Amino acid sequence: MSGIDLQGMVLLAAPSGEYDRRIVLLTKERGKITAFARSARKPNSSLLAATVPFSFGTFHLYEGRSAYTCVGADITNYFDELKTDFEGAYYGFYFMEFAAYYAQENMDGTQMLNLLYAALLALENPALDNRAVRYAYEVRLMVQGGEFPQDVVKDESLSKGARYAFWYMISAPLQRLFAFKVSDEVLGEIEKKQDKIRGRLIDRTFRSLEILDSVTNIH
Repeated sequence: MSGIDLQGMVLLAAPSGEYDRRIVLLTKERGKITAFARSARKPNSSLLAATVPFSFGTFHLYEGRSAYTCVGADITNYFDELKTDFEGAYYGFYFMEFAAYYAQENMDGTQMLNLLYAALLALENPALDNRAVRYAYEVRLMVQGGEFPQDVVKDESLSKGARYAFWYMISAPLQRLFAFKVSDEVLGEIEKKQDKIRGRLIDRTFRSLEILDSVTNIH
């Protein structure tokens, strides 16, 4: 059985058996896949740090009938700075769960992976408002998923600033997507409108979003 190398990020991780770990990866080449990392929870395992959420790099895998086996990884970014930011980490967990909702197996995951990576980098930037990063990420991911109602830019119930912001989030190049700044008033409009759009079009709740909302309300 020949091995393959896939570039991706660990979205979810859970114990499996006594020492193994089950991970869900968003990969550039094959979209969302499930893999098992044997003995990854042992303290001396080379996969201990590589098979946790936020780990980004190249994963060395063998393909089985229903899942992959991860035998190694070259991690280029663990997002350690984000993990130590209490609020930022919860934003990141939500971003990954939202990506897992849209990602599918055997899809081209390049755009989605690039978006997620850029969004996590934006969360690490203290000059950016995490709330604005969140809604820019949500809008663009829903656009990628073919679900976002782009006629929102013509919604007369929104201010001109909010309509422009939605247009920007839909169409801006990825390298500039998270750089926009709006007033608190406009951000409040975006928040209310996007929450309604997401609630109407997505038929599930996200546990990480519930936790994020409770965390940000506390702060």
